[in-house]
Amino acid sequence: QVHLGESGGDLVQAGGSLRLSCAASGSIFSINSMAWYRQAPGKQRELVAHITSGGSTNYADSVKGRFTISRDNAKNTVYLQMNSLKPEDTAVYYCRVWAGGDYWGQGTQVTVSS
Repeated sequence: QVHLGESGGDLVQAGGSLRLSCAASGSIFSINSMAWYRQAPGKQRELVAHITSGGSTNYADSVKGRFTISRDNAKNTVYLQMNSLKPEDTAVYYCRVWAGGDYWGQGTQVTVSS
């Protein structure tokens, strides 16, 4: 079993920055892709950013140029650097990891005030 521990969510003003972290622990042989999703109130969960084991990335159009996903394979951790935050970025952010199975974190709240 794999456990994902997320951190970094907070209340921030528009234009500010936050860095989310998600560390995987447990019975890990290898981690393939890692990703961040978000879900705003009343909306469906959506993909924000994805990174492969080789480091290739892709982003939702709404965050391109503002968010950066990265990973530290030695620490089994994925990060999401979020800059120039907007009120519409307010959501619960979830990490997702493919590591012999499909695992989700518990979510961390990001609130951006105008």
